[in-house]
Amino acid sequence: MGPHPAVAAIRLAVRRVLHDILTDHHSTSDAAPHERPPSPLVLVACSGGADSMALASALAFEAPKLGIRAGGVTIDHGLQPGSDLRADEVVLRLRELGLDPAEAAAVTVGREGGPEAAARDARYAALDGAADRHGAAAILLGHTRDDQAETVLLGLARGSGIRSLSGMAAVSGAGGRYRRPFLQLDRQTARKACMAQSLPVWDDPHNTDPAYTRSRLRHEGLPALEKALGKGVVEALARTAQLSRDDADALDAWAGQAEAAVRDNTGLLECAKLYALPPAVRRRILRRAAIEAGAPAGSLFARHIEEIDRLITGWRGQGVINLPGKVVAQRQGGRLVIRQG
Repeated sequence: MGPHPAVAAIRLAVRRVLHDILTDHHSTSDAAPHERPPSPLVLVACSGGADSMALASALAFEAPKLGIRAGGVTIDHGLQPGSDLRADEVVLRLRELGLDPAEAAAVTVGREGGPEAAARDARYAALDGAADRHGAAAILLGHTRDDQAETVLLGLARGSGIRSLSGMAAVSGAGGRYRRPFLQLDRQTARKACMAQSLPVWDDPHNTDPAYTRSRLRHEGLPALEKALGKGVVEALARTAQLSRDDADALDAWAGQAEAAVRDNTGLLECAKLYALPPAVRRRILRRAAIEAGAPAGSLFARHIEEIDRLITGWRGQGVINLPGKVVAQRQGGRLVIRQG
């Protein structure tokens, strides 16, 4: 008799990603042609919740069969009493699964961008540090199809364009460091896999705290949508994310190719040539130029790009436009100048 269907599903998802990691590792290895490359290390980011515990169990099961070393990291955000003790418990569970190294990393969460964004930034910084310290080839993250649907709705609410609707990528980070095997699996599958394997899980109270936007969306927004539109909303939103990502990638590539043609011999952007481009391509070029000038990508919103775009499409002698990061944009002699103010 085979494993429980939920367990089989999570293992298959992880196996596919590990095969990809192994292929990438072999293609970039410095080993001589007749030598076998050293075994790569793959870490799992584990909070102790059902999604990440299911992921850790699948990694522990599949990695040895492929000659991959497997470890785990849990992040102590320090936002709740006893978080250090809980982090120690998660490390113990990871070791019981056979993961090595298994460690906890304590972080200090700032305030910039709001509590959720600040916690995310601190978490990824700690994960990057763990990967660099151990020389890990990749870090697995337990985001599910439900998380993807929530991310799409949050992007829709921000009105930031098609890139926001593309949700989370299956592969992201420098060199493809972060992998998300569960983006095609729902949250219930991960929880059932933990129950079938008698894995203890921890339910973060922040996930049900209405003070957090994602929590309200999860427990109020999505259920309301499913009640109004019927089942299948999560699957449809996840599908929208993939279609949006494909479109956004194509437009980004187009903008990258078009950018050289709209600059003069001094490197300045020519407004007439920008005007001739499709708006979606032109705005990508403007956003990239603003970021290159020093505007923080996370603080550069659609309204900022629209203001710059009006210097090209609705020119009436407007003055300087102030952007995040002390960057300014202005039109001078038919050229668009974006620089530090």
